[in-house]
Amino acid sequence: MRILLPEYLYKNMSKVLNISEAATIAIHSMGLIARSDKLISTQEIADTTGFSKNHTSKILQQLVKNGYLVSTRGPKGGFILSEKAKEKSLLDIYNLIEGELEDNTCKMHCENCPFSSCIFGGLEQKFTNEFRSYLMGRKVIAL
Repeated sequence: MRILLPEYLYKNMSKVLNISEAATIAIHSMGLIARSDKLISTQEIADTTGFSKNHTSKILQQLVKNGYLVSTRGPKGGFILSEKAKEKSLLDIYNLIEGELEDNTCKMHCENCPFSSCIFGGLEQKFTNEFRSYLMGRKVIAL
């Protein structure tokens, strides 16, 4: 018998990997800007990614503040990559937005665990290591 949950709760529970909207906006925006040979505006990024202009703008300003992007104001303004950003990895961007990617350990505190070894076999840590390695191996400039 399956327990029926509200749809919004069920959708969130079915994901193994859950990347925040903010981190997704940051990484995709950096990729779009890296590919562009001209200034790219917040509106263009929002239109391309489907995220709200307001949320995209907040994330872009955070990237500017931390030296990853250079912004130009005005009707023909937009964003370009800073020199600093060209050597950054996707992990650097992720960590800037989300904080350091933590090592995952079992959510069950060992003193309370009825099993002699992890029932998940350390999968959570394996997924984290794979995710970290993937992001670390992808440079912004190569997108």
